[in-house]
Amino acid sequence: MTLMRSRQRLLLGAGALTLSLAAGGAAGWNVLDAAPPAAAASTPYGPATSYDAATRHDAAFNATFKHRFATVRGVRMHYVTGGKGPALVLLHGWPQTWYEWRKVMPALAERHTVYALDLPGLGDSQGRPASFDKKTLAGYVHGLLRDRIGLDRFDLVAHDLGGGVGFQYVSRFPAQVRSYVHLDYPLPGPKLPAAQYRTFSWHMAFNSQQAVPERLVDDPGDVRDYLTAFYPQVAYGGAAFGGTRTRSPFTDAEVDEFVRTYSRRDVLRAGFELYRTLDEDERDNVAATPVDTPTLLLTATGSLAATRPSVAPLLRNITRAAEIPESGHWLAEENPEAVVREILAFTAE
Repeated sequence: MTLMRSRQRLLLGAGALTLSLAAGGAAGWNVLDAAPPAAAASTPYGPATSYDAATRHDAAFNATFKHRFATVRGVRMHYVTGGKGPALVLLHGWPQTWYEWRKVMPALAERHTVYALDLPGLGDSQGRPASFDKKTLAGYVHGLLRDRIGLDRFDLVAHDLGGGVGFQYVSRFPAQVRSYVHLDYPLPGPKLPAAQYRTFSWHMAFNSQQAVPERLVDDPGDVRDYLTAFYPQVAYGGAAFGGTRTRSPFTDAEVDEFVRTYSRRDVLRAGFELYRTLDEDERDNVAATPVDTPTLLLTATGSLAATRPSVAPLLRNITRAAEIPESGHWLAEENPEAVVREILAFTAE
């Protein structure tokens, strides 16, 4: 492990890695279940019954929210739900899970019935979807929301690569989505080729490589090293924004929860597959029907001008676009109060 960690530190500090890697990148239950059955409990890094590890002793959280599971085409999907009012669906990014929304969920639940999902194959969802391109993942999310939970209409919020799923969802199922909130994710497509997308950050190129990421990040200790080194880089003041920040924007408990899920080999691989399928995402977004659903675009401080050109041709009805103050990429954790204000004001319209 020491050798792996040393190699990982070299990778994290290699500024020239971006271009070199970019050049090479290219049957379950049909009911809603309250908890995983014993037959589904074993995973390579521990029992699946640890799905509520971060919330098990949080009495205030558990008074409002419950963990639920449902199977869609052989993929057992995990989600957390609670609150009252019109339905609001939250989709996470990488390397995160539903838990990225933990700080904003209580305030949102005062005016919405919240559904925070683990994307297919990620978090505490189990099973492998047919593909990790965002169009395919949107189909699984639709199977959960429409066919299993029975939601006819809702507001949708999506962050990072979850925003790729979010766009495809709104494009394919526009009648279901009353409004859409797109957080800090340029869309590969007509204005942004996937090859160019991968040059934006070394991690996008690295994660796109076949087999290499799994070989270098190959056990729970390596996963922790990778994630804890990565999180500050795209936080406010981090290297991605021209700063020198090395302190994580996340608490130890938050890091522990993300490490817990990504330490499962299938989940770790699924996260990398989100990047390996960017070329398919470009193709699918070019072919997609542009969206006229009312859209709120939120980005990190200083990122709006870079993000909007790739998003605007596909999300044609951006009624508000704003940067979250003093926030890097992790909007819902770095400035949860501002994110809540923006979402609630927008969904109330």
